[in-house]
Amino acid sequence: MNRNTILIWGAGAIGGTLGAYLARAGEDVLLVDIVEPHVDAMNADGLLIEGPVETFRQPVKAATPDGVTGQFDRIILAVKAHHTRDAVRTLKPHLAEGGTVLSAQNGLNEIIIAEEIGAERTIGCFVNFGADWLEPGRILFGNRAAVAVGGLDGQTGAAVREYHRLLSIFEPKAVLTDNIWGYLWGKLGYGSLLFATALTNASMSENLASERHFPVYRRLGQEVMAVANARGVKPLGFNGFNPDAFMPGAGEDAARRSVADMAEFNRHTAKTHSGIWRDLAVRKRKTEVDAQIAIIATLGREAGIATPAIGRLVDLIHDIEDGRREQSWSTLDEMLTL
Repeated sequence: MNRNTILIWGAGAIGGTLGAYLARAGEDVLLVDIVEPHVDAMNADGLLIEGPVETFRQPVKAATPDGVTGQFDRIILAVKAHHTRDAVRTLKPHLAEGGTVLSAQNGLNEIIIAEEIGAERTIGCFVNFGADWLEPGRILFGNRAAVAVGGLDGQTGAAVREYHRLLSIFEPKAVLTDNIWGYLWGKLGYGSLLFATALTNASMSENLASERHFPVYRRLGQEVMAVANARGVKPLGFNGFNPDAFMPGAGEDAARRSVADMAEFNRHTAKTHSGIWRDLAVRKRKTEVDAQIAIIATLGREAGIATPAIGRLVDLIHDIEDGRREQSWSTLDEMLTL
């Protein structure tokens, strides 16, 4: 393969959607995925992107990891958070000298990537658009939402600007930022609430609109923002989530407005349930809870910040994963005992 080919490692909801848009725009893209039927379907019939945003079928090149040859300057990593380290170690031989890896994932995976290849070769990215992998060769693109890219050190060098160009093909409003950690910690706050919505079978908007469970959402947001604050990060808001509403000293009304705004935002997407819910209810597999949410408790302990709500949420997700609990309102009610 040409080193100028864009290698997208992980062709599910995020990677597949990005890859289809880039390929349609004429970029040379190779999609890599461990699910052989998905790879076979993409090579045979292209990748079908469907939903209210746009529906199209795009011819693409795809391979399993053992079918990848050569080295690449630009690699977009889009695997589940808990597969990050293994994926980076597998793709590392394909990273060209001077090449970079962009983390198009959820969580603080940039930390792990940087440990493996160096912070100077790791590019931070924030994505919040709604998408679901439905079946081999088929992805639901449910709604547009915020996208941002930036260097881990706040710099916006040539590599960062090139990824911004690529992401702008997919999302014209993509942001080039000097505070990517602010976006990532904002997403952790938002994500903690979405993990809580996965404890039931109701939609994201129905969960967030539940007055009974507002104290749960407020407490989760407060714990995440307290840890971010202790680490010297200034979280940024997006798509209804307002970090300032959950900061120490913020009033209850501000948190109510933010949760209500999140509920309203999620009413207008074809992706009614989170990817976490889908992992539990449909795909019957482990979620990203340890890599995305449990790490907040770990960082909190390092900073002397207690995170009991985060800890309880992680335990309840594990209970569902292991078959000890069902997804139900009564399971979410367990969070009210804090």
